[in-house]
Amino acid sequence: MGDVWIRTASQGLIRAGHVTEIGTSRGSVHEETGYAVKAVAGGKAFVLIDDSDLVGTQAERLDHARQMQDALLLAIDAANDSSQSMVISYENVGERWILTPVSGLASDFPP
Repeated sequence: MGDVWIRTASQGLIRAGHVTEIGTSRGSVHEETGYAVKAVAGGKAFVLIDDSDLVGTQAERLDHARQMQDALLLAIDAANDSSQSMVISYENVGERWILTPVSGLASDFPP
């Protein structure tokens, strides 16, 4: 079984096995739009999704964020079942989590 990493909104990587909490906040400075999904690892919070454009009531936005959290848990479970190291990234365009083998990331670099 390989390592599982989660890519943060700032393009950093955290080990999924070190995550102790996944949470949601309202997002936007004005608190009228958006949401953020964060993961806590090593006592530090890391933003995984920062969607300041999502409109709707606070309850609707937080429900959407909960769905993204649930999908992340499913992605972590799927990555843990893999025999190779995986990176889980959030894709804004499709609003989904994608799993990429680390070996596939390394092949993107020029020689």
